[in-house]
Amino acid sequence: MRKGELTRAAILDMALELASRDGLEGLTIGLLADKMNMSKSGVFAHFGSREDLQLEVLKLYHHRFEQEVFFPSIKEPRGLPRLRAMFARWISRVSEEIDSGCIYISGAVEYDDRPGPIREELVKMVSAWQGALTRCVEQAIATGDLKQDSDAAQLVYEMYGLILAVHHDARFMRTPGSVDRARTGFNRLIENYRA
Repeated sequence: MRKGELTRAAILDMALELASRDGLEGLTIGLLADKMNMSKSGVFAHFGSREDLQLEVLKLYHHRFEQEVFFPSIKEPRGLPRLRAMFARWISRVSEEIDSGCIYISGAVEYDDRPGPIREELVKMVSAWQGALTRCVEQAIATGDLKQDSDAAQLVYEMYGLILAVHHDARFMRTPGSVDRARTGFNRLIENYRA
């Protein structure tokens, strides 16, 4: 990589760290410049605007999520093994983000009623993940691992609810054992849907 690309990558890493902690709205060119020991114009040269920076942070977060959660999981056999792997990697990632925060979740809170490119990008990314989960559940139904009359959308909704509960209870309430409760909830959920 050239020096400019390395600098841009370092800025994005720091921006992701700041956005995870302070939210996308807390991410400013000035704060980033201070953290990087750069001038505002130096940071600005790599990103045309604050919104462009925020969008690039979202894309980096999504890329890392896919690399850590989605791609390793689809190597598992179709059906319940793959669905279990997706949830296990997802809950593992969320548990690592308890101190920093999940950008999908914090972004949803920040942008739930604010139209624009950032909200659109967030919705696109979360929809892609929910779509992948839904396909995985449908495959588990097709393989006979889950009941034929299982409602894939409902199961994904309930899985998502477990993740949101972990984020709330572990990050906000600081309730011990929240991650274990989510894992227990997922196992009960699967038993309810098993063929």
